[in-house]
Amino acid sequence: MHVQFCSIVPPYLLRRLAQQDAPGFSSAASAARNALGHVQSFQAARAQAVPVLPPGLRQVKPGPVNRTIYDAGGEEALPGRLVRDEGGQATGDAAADEAYDGLGHTHRLYADAFGRDSVDGRGLKLDATVHFGKLYDNAFWNGSQMVFGDGDGDVFQRFTKSVSVIGHELAHGVTQYSAGLAYRNQAGALNESMSDVFGALVEQFVKNQSAAEASWLIGEGLFTPKVQGLALRSMKAPGTAYDDDVLGKDPQPDSMDSYVRTSADNGGVHINSGIPNRAFYLVADALGGYAWEAPGRIWYETLTNGSLPAAATFTVFARATARAAADLFGADSPEHDAVGAAWETVKVKV
Repeated sequence: MHVQFCSIVPPYLLRRLAQQDAPGFSSAASAARNALGHVQSFQAARAQAVPVLPPGLRQVKPGPVNRTIYDAGGEEALPGRLVRDEGGQATGDAAADEAYDGLGHTHRLYADAFGRDSVDGRGLKLDATVHFGKLYDNAFWNGSQMVFGDGDGDVFQRFTKSVSVIGHELAHGVTQYSAGLAYRNQAGALNESMSDVFGALVEQFVKNQSAAEASWLIGEGLFTPKVQGLALRSMKAPGTAYDDDVLGKDPQPDSMDSYVRTSADNGGVHINSGIPNRAFYLVADALGGYAWEAPGRIWYETLTNGSLPAAATFTVFARATARAAADLFGADSPEHDAVGAAWETVKVKV
């Protein structure tokens, strides 16, 4: 399988922002053009092969977290200057300390809820770089580490502010080392959706929130007060996360009835992910309680049990979640029924 450069801000949103000439947004437009060029340059680069984790290794006993935080100092060279390693004192730099805490929260979710030993299942050291670039409007997983920009200050604030963003990006590593879902078309939308699912679960886990208490927002708190919007995406109600004069309206569909066919954004990976996102939310809502328990176990099992092809479609994935629910809880269980009903609601055949 191959490493992909996976970033949290969709290219279509950066493209819209890059074209803006509204008063007060010139720095944001310039920052968006830089971030967009960065995304495009990474996507054009040759992917690097990495080993896929054999399914049997999912059951190893998780070890302790091992985190290292670096500071790029406004440059774009990685990893940057070491500022905090595992067990080290807080730095007083909000971005560095938020990244350190977010990596820890994510590691703890996988260890406690799923018995996974870090991102790769083998105790991978978790590295992150903060203060990447100047006014950099993104956060990304580059195949081996996390990278966070500080935002432009007009539209985006620093990207470490959202635990769901940190969880989202690290989940790309989990997908990379397990199912290896291709980053294009429906498989790519599933890749993005898995990251939203586990990003949301990290946030809910650290806040001890039930499915009913959670916001189901990805990237909540990233926007400045200038933006009319709550977050980058809503899993509960795709298409409602923002509606802004500068950014436009959230384009995510909430069912196959409004599936977006496009060649942009690797075939709409950040747009159509709203469909499987809503399916997961519906399962969690139907079952109640903590979403990292039954719903999270079903999705995690589906991702890591070796049954998904790299080019999985929504239908292939939906059927795999139904099989996982039956294997874990029984074919006549409320969990299996909830999975079937959720995919039916978003118009994906099981």
